[in-house]
Amino acid sequence: MYRPAWGGLLGGRKAVWPALSGSVSAGSGRRGAAAGEKTVITEKHGTILTVGINRPEARNAVNQETAAQLLEAFTSFEEDDSVSAAVLYGIGGNFCAGYDLKEVAHNAAVIKLEQDVTKGPGPMGPSRMQFSKPVIAAVSGYAVAGGLELSLLADLRVMEQSAVMGVFCRRFGVPLIDGGTVRLPKLIGLSRALDLILTGRPIGAKEASEFGLANRVVPDGQALQSAMELAQQISAFPQLCLRADRASAYHSAFDASSFVDALQFETDHGKLVLMEESISGAKKFSAGTGRHGKL
Repeated sequence: MYRPAWGGLLGGRKAVWPALSGSVSAGSGRRGAAAGEKTVITEKHGTILTVGINRPEARNAVNQETAAQLLEAFTSFEEDDSVSAAVLYGIGGNFCAGYDLKEVAHNAAVIKLEQDVTKGPGPMGPSRMQFSKPVIAAVSGYAVAGGLELSLLADLRVMEQSAVMGVFCRRFGVPLIDGGTVRLPKLIGLSRALDLILTGRPIGAKEASEFGLANRVVPDGQALQSAMELAQQISAFPQLCLRADRASAYHSAFDASSFVDALQFETDHGKLVLMEESISGAKKFSAGTGRHGKL
């Protein structure tokens, strides 16, 4: 059975991150994946996992094989206790242009949609997953249609100044079935979400930041670097506490039946942290570490 994952709670200095596998860095040229080459590239950098969509010749549109590889990559991320955060990005200048409609046009049979969302992945791969650890999206170029939905899977989005988001599938009669209508209203509010969903208009980095859709806006070519620095910062914190608070926030936003239910969830999960991490943290504070907001 397919098991969504964010219910599983318990499972520093700036770094200059090396280019990922040479020619597959986020800003590299539009080289397509060669025959037999993986269309999803994963690499571990300490406690950070990078997941790169490698179909630049198609603006990183996701086909059936790429969706399967993305699902495999994020399933491994969720199960790997040595990894604290993941960064999702697109190779070759674009984050993701959605599902590959050319593949659909030539073979409609590739659309295999599991009707029970608890028993199978979404068309884009991991879009129905719920993680117990943070994911950051490094957005360059186009993040549209299903690509926008993939970015919404992340906790945070680092967006380059010239990047564009939007529900571009509106003009082709392709619905949002990878969590877009669920996550987007929660992130930016129903009115703003409907503006994007109904019109299919593009939204740039400035407006995305004003909406709360982009958490950071950075110069072109720097989204991956900035996202990895942010992931490193998050990974340096005590992880049990961080994941407990993260899980409580998601429960409150999506699953809580009432205010009291949300408070109870927060208390129950917070109690698990107190003896594990809070006492040692209090001792660090008493010794002078981390005061005045210093990390």
